[in-house]
Amino acid sequence: MADRSHIECWLTDMDGVLVSEGEALPGAGKLIRQWKQRGQRFLVLTNNSIYTPRDLASRLHRSGVDVPEEQIWTSALATAQFLASQRPNGRAYVVGEAGLTTALHEAGYVLTDQDPDYVVIGETRSYSFEAITKAIRLILGGARFIATNPDPTGPSPEGPLPATGSICALISKATGFEPYWVGKPNPMMFRLAMSKIGAHSQSTGMIGDRMDTDVVAGIEAGLHTILVLTGISTPAEIAKYPFRPNEVLNSVQELLDADAEADPTAQD
Repeated sequence: MADRSHIECWLTDMDGVLVSEGEALPGAGKLIRQWKQRGQRFLVLTNNSIYTPRDLASRLHRSGVDVPEEQIWTSALATAQFLASQRPNGRAYVVGEAGLTTALHEAGYVLTDQDPDYVVIGETRSYSFEAITKAIRLILGGARFIATNPDPTGPSPEGPLPATGSICALISKATGFEPYWVGKPNPMMFRLAMSKIGAHSQSTGMIGDRMDTDVVAGIEAGLHTILVLTGISTPAEIAKYPFRPNEVLNSVQELLDADAEADPTAQD
């Protein structure tokens, strides 16, 4: 087992690490309880910008994983914090859902299609041709192009759905401008998360299920990286990359203390 004695704080991805299709993954609930009992600082991260932290906390609770909303960090929150640091009290045209619009409002932004400073593209299940056309024209008119995350597809029970990265590719093709991506694999998302809980890279661990977002961003942010095989990555896929996580585990169950793992009365 790798030495984790130096780790004081944890960042963990949500989908593929703690839950999958609304069901808790092995050890997820116990691991969150273990961190709480130890008083360890942690944040649950997600590139999904659709939901607010309160929404996500409720969804996790229904699956048996109890995470307070203040310990959930989304690409929408990271985007709002980044924009507020770049241009305080700015103006943005937004294509996205409540998770993104709420975060921007709380950061002091005005949402408008009249002379915005930024066009911000996030996740949504109702992309419209009219909204995308408006975004294209505003970018050509001088608005800066920002996106919450580069994921080209998202999961659904019926199969993959086009996500933020796919919509941004369409806009980039039409405008000739690439967006600035705030979410993973931009290590900025991790740095902003660590600043929220007062963590330092030398003593922070990152748990994820994707080599191309979680692991590479964790490495670039200087974190101890752990890849779990309960999500998208497989051993065969890991071999394709020129970088490696510090550890590869079957699930977060392997991070449990022996007494927590052996407790038959505790839920996963």
